[in-house]
Amino acid sequence: MQRRASEGHADCVTARPDSGPATDATVRVLARTCVDAVQAVGGFAGGVYLRSGAEGQLLLAVVTGLPGRLFRPWWRMHVNRPYPVAEAYRSGQSVHLPDAEASMRRFPQLMAGLPFPFGSLYEPVMSGTQRFGVLFVLRPATPGAPVDAADRERLRNAADALAEGLAALTTAGEPVLWAGDPVGVPPPDTAQGAREAVERLALAVLSVDREGRIRYVNRAAAGLLGLGAAELRGRVLWQAVPWLGQPAYEDHFRGAFMSGEPVRFPARRGRQPDAGWVTVDLYPGADGVTVTVDSAEPPGYTPGSVVRPGAGLGSPADRASALYRPVALAIALTEAVTARQVSAVVTQELLPAFGGRQLAIYLLNERHLHLAWETGFPQGFLDRFDGVALDVRLPGVETLTTGRPMFFESMEHLANAYPGIPLDAHVGARAFLPLIASGRPVGSCILGFDSPRGFSPEERTVLTALAGLIAQALERAQRYDTEAALARGLQAALLPHRLPVRENVETVGRYLPGTQGMDVGGDWYDVIETGEGLLALVIGDVQGHGVAAAATMGQLRSAVRAFTLGGSPPEQVVSGTNRLLIGLDPGQFASCCYVLLDPESGRARAVRAGHPQPLLRHADGRAEVLDLPGGVVLGIDAGATYPVTELRLAAGAVLALYTDGLVEEAGKDIDLGVERLRAALAQARPSPLTEMADRLVGAAGDSADRPDDIALLLASRTDGRSAART
Repeated sequence: MQRRASEGHADCVTARPDSGPATDATVRVLARTCVDAVQAVGGFAGGVYLRSGAEGQLLLAVVTGLPGRLFRPWWRMHVNRPYPVAEAYRSGQSVHLPDAEASMRRFPQLMAGLPFPFGSLYEPVMSGTQRFGVLFVLRPATPGAPVDAADRERLRNAADALAEGLAALTTAGEPVLWAGDPVGVPPPDTAQGAREAVERLALAVLSVDREGRIRYVNRAAAGLLGLGAAELRGRVLWQAVPWLGQPAYEDHFRGAFMSGEPVRFPARRGRQPDAGWVTVDLYPGADGVTVTVDSAEPPGYTPGSVVRPGAGLGSPADRASALYRPVALAIALTEAVTARQVSAVVTQELLPAFGGRQLAIYLLNERHLHLAWETGFPQGFLDRFDGVALDVRLPGVETLTTGRPMFFESMEHLANAYPGIPLDAHVGARAFLPLIASGRPVGSCILGFDSPRGFSPEERTVLTALAGLIAQALERAQRYDTEAALARGLQAALLPHRLPVRENVETVGRYLPGTQGMDVGGDWYDVIETGEGLLALVIGDVQGHGVAAAATMGQLRSAVRAFTLGGSPPEQVVSGTNRLLIGLDPGQFASCCYVLLDPESGRARAVRAGHPQPLLRHADGRAEVLDLPGGVVLGIDAGATYPVTELRLAAGAVLALYTDGLVEEAGKDIDLGVERLRAALAQARPSPLTEMADRLVGAAGDSADRPDDIALLLASRTDGRSAART
């Protein structure tokens, strides 16, 4: 639930989050700046995002002019997401969006979720090198007119003042990281006049502020709602009138608060079958929204068992809120690559949009449907349907074989249509959607609802369209999964299964595939014994992922081995491999680091081609980043030269070669990752070397959101009793 900063002005803030390090002093600074910034640029709402304790995560700390409950999906924002808040924080630059057209052009995902005509301004809150968060203001759209310089300057000044205040709090020991829910800052109550006139109306009228709190109730509204005006005033509308808080109605309220346009929709007064129907009208303004409620006939499409109806399409804001669902899901699906990611997107985007609680996705394989994803169902309930054949009479099967979606407004309707079918609940509703892509059956999708509900013609159309998008994404994901399996097999076959065992030196290699997209890239490592008693330590990274990258990696590894075994010096090994890659013309390039080591003396000659600098841990525990001059990456310039650097690996020292997947984090400077790895290398125990390797890749290996693969090769000078492991 949204918490309020105070009952009056932002300067009087006394409340604070239920948890987290932010203090009352921080909240007061944020609240005062938020209200002042909104007023300064003619906005109707605004807020501040702050850094949180989670890496790369911004949290909405304070908000004014909007009911926080309606905007819960935007309370958390990762700095790498394609949203204006994230871009302002990530780039340190202002983002000004005068209207919906500019927003759609630059940030389509923002408009997919909030498809209303509004303008918005975003300012990073920075003090020197400290980045605290982002100050934003929402205001009426100004189509065709850019944000004027005066408003830009006013918001910039507000952000600078906020940064100065937060920096002072930091210096004084007050934390400014945020945790928990946002604090609501109430706007001034300006509802004055005309109340006596409204009291004489037979129409139920309520006035709510921009937090969604009831400020005024006429006698007709109090009578309709069955509560006294004193009981209603000051309460959040959806708490005081629960039947208006149905998920099916949230889009209508969001449209009113964001667009400034009137909204009308039908609603049912309660959950009982005999509850009457009303028409709700929303008239938004700068200070709040006027709500009128009038009796109405039931919608024609609604079955008698329906308790929670689907929303029809009325005003422009209504149509926009319904139509954005396919757009929002389509945009999110473009970023989903695997079947699991597609299913997760459907869970996050589709269920909340329609108020669903259960989801199951079955995929077709050899004329049987196999459960690929489920959420919300009792544990183990769906196992009995896993692997069913296409000749079994089940709604999840028949929706696919007939190609027709099936909607059951109650569990009773489902049981009557399929006598004897096992049910996970006695109350609720179900929708069964065929997943068909370009005429090819992919599987079926089940949506579950906790209460009986109707499915309006518009909702049925939208859900059917969404099923087609999901099917296409799943079909694409299955192709990716097939290619990824092939790439993994190819990668595993090409990487060395065992490194050579030599006296005086120990080598250990590690490889981790990425956890996003095609998983497998072109990272590789190798240790090559030459005929002269030397060891070549090699690590490389081919651009891209998948089968093509793995195949190119195999060709480069073979080329490096051939040049090395042919007795070529390090600079010729790398330059020859470069010319070979250009001659193959795979449309790819690669980085590489090559070190030719004498195990007895520890002397080495190193060459680098666009690859991250190696690290060297000395016997006394000091670790440093080597400064090797290098040439361009392989595959770019056939005439490129690669200088050689003389090194010495003393007894007890460890040389670390790695690919950028181990040190890169989205939105951060790679130097920070290299420094983190250097510190970890210095702190790790040098023996056994296998434990050191596991420690260095351990943190990255635990990440569930790693876009790149990782290769690591460690080499250590020993006392002659050494071994090599992979």
